Amino acid sequence: MATMRWTILIAFAATLSPSLAQDYASRLTAVAYDGAMRANVQGDGHVSARLDGNRLTVTGDFVGLPSDAISVKLYTGPGIGVPGPSIYDLALDGTRAGRISGSVTLNEKALVALKQGHLYLQLNSQRAPDGNLWGWLLPQHDFAGSDVPEAGQGFLPQLDVPGNWTEK
Repeated sequence: MATMRWTILIAFAATLSPSLAQDYASRLTAVAYDGAMRANVQGDGHVSARLDGNRLTVTGDFVGLPSDAISVKLYTGPGIGVPGPSIYDLALDGTRAGRISGSVTLNEKALVALKQGHLYLQLNSQRAPDGNLWGWLLPQHDFAGSDVPEAGQGFLPQLDVPGNWTEK
């Protein structure tokens, strides 16, 4: 009888507890270092990621590269928009358009970086081996279309990522 009560209690508690999985997303955009690289860093893409414990699963797509894709990796930088070193490889399917996928177990440092918005995905191509498309993994949010103004503040990573600001 006591075992049955515990089983019912555990089952009931499981229905009340929220999922620990967290969703992240990013738009992949081209960022030219200088005018000479502008023709080599073109294209567009989107990725989504789900964190379950310390396991991060990434899926996405890309289009419009001016040269063949050669790799896609997760990187960590000291801040949003600030590049850093690569830490994990992901899978790439396609050349100038295709799919991105992968699942990695994040170490503690990478987990903290993700939660602070400092983890990003970078797709490298033949003519832009140091980055063709980039996107910082941020909490799931709506993406406005190009040339579509957003009402209100929109999504401001420096304010909307937990841990990036403190209340006064």
